Amino acid sequence: MDQQTLDALALRLTKLLFIPLEASGRHVHLTADQARALFGHPLTPKRPLSQPGQFLANERLTLVGEKGEFTNVAVLGPERKEAQVEISITDGRALGITPPVRLSGDIRDTPGITLKGPLGSLTLPCGVIAAQRHVHLSPEEADRFGVTDGQNVSLQTFTDRPAVFQDVTVRVNPQFRAAVHLDFDEANACGLGQHSLGRILP
Repeated sequence: MDQQTLDALALRLTKLLFIPLEASGRHVHLTADQARALFGHPLTPKRPLSQPGQFLANERLTLVGEKGEFTNVAVLGPERKEAQVEISITDGRALGITPPVRLSGDIRDTPGITLKGPLGSLTLPCGVIAAQRHVHLSPEEADRFGVTDGQNVSLQTFTDRPAVFQDVTVRVNPQFRAAVHLDFDEANACGLGQHSLGRILP
């Protein structure tokens, strides 16, 4: 068996057993109207993200809290029906905000924040969360790993500082591709690096 065949087999086995780990930094999701109010035009893609149809926008914002602010914050597209700001717990302390840990889209009873763009600013009455750690899977991938949508699993990281994360929520959708999303606090805690992998524990 030649090296090319061995490499292909190793890659296939890796995909069968492990899931890529990704660090999700602070970022903002906007509605179409909010994007136009802050930038004067719809969001423009800079590069695609790991999940199909999602992209990092060229546009950037400043987050303004009671105690501080963060400049040059990433905006992700496409536009959504509701605005959402995802930060880490550490970010929240710097801003003077206590974000609840929530799955994306669950913004009820969450704190607000001010967004500052090149054309002005707007204040969101709610929408700030610390994202619940989660794993994206297609239905086929979920079947292979033996998990279901909404299930909470434990995940072993194969990183510089190996850790086991509990309460990793499984999200299943035909549009998803296998990837675990950790925020920067979690990524730093386990020493996540480029091409880091995780494994769902039985």
